[in-house]
Amino acid sequence: MSRKNIQTAIKWLVFISYIAALVYFVFFAEMFGRTGFSEQYRYNLVPFKEIRRFIIYFSQLGATAVFLNIAGNIVAFMPFGFCLPMVTAHRTRLLGVFLGTFGLSLAIELIQLVSRVGSCDVDDLILNTLGGVFGYGCFCLAKRLTAGRKADRQE
Repeated sequence: MSRKNIQTAIKWLVFISYIAALVYFVFFAEMFGRTGFSEQYRYNLVPFKEIRRFIIYFSQLGATAVFLNIAGNIVAFMPFGFCLPMVTAHRTRLLGVFLGTFGLSLAIELIQLVSRVGSCDVDDLILNTLGGVFGYGCFCLAKRLTAGRKADRQE
């Protein structure tokens, strides 16, 4: 097996492991209240409603709850935006990452709605997509930094 094939296999292993961890935390992690299904549908279709609520009631909800809801949704999808261009041999650009992250997040939110595990929230869709875009920004920065180091070594 060539070095390039090994690198490709490692990239795919990391990407698949990330997706598996994401599915676990979104649908099965007891620490996030995923202990069973709810009798009621829980959803929010008003953009920024929950984000605003978390900011307004910061002192009552506490920093942990606010961080987990807002920053957690962003951080959780950053690896997707970082890894997607890696596994597609750098052919995926910003629009592709945006649409891919949006699509994955929409699928998760709709599964949550239908399965009644967690809640379907348009704010999560917004924050998750933002996280994917931030992850892509980190990918671009890392690519630029490694390209600069490769150029320095060749001189």
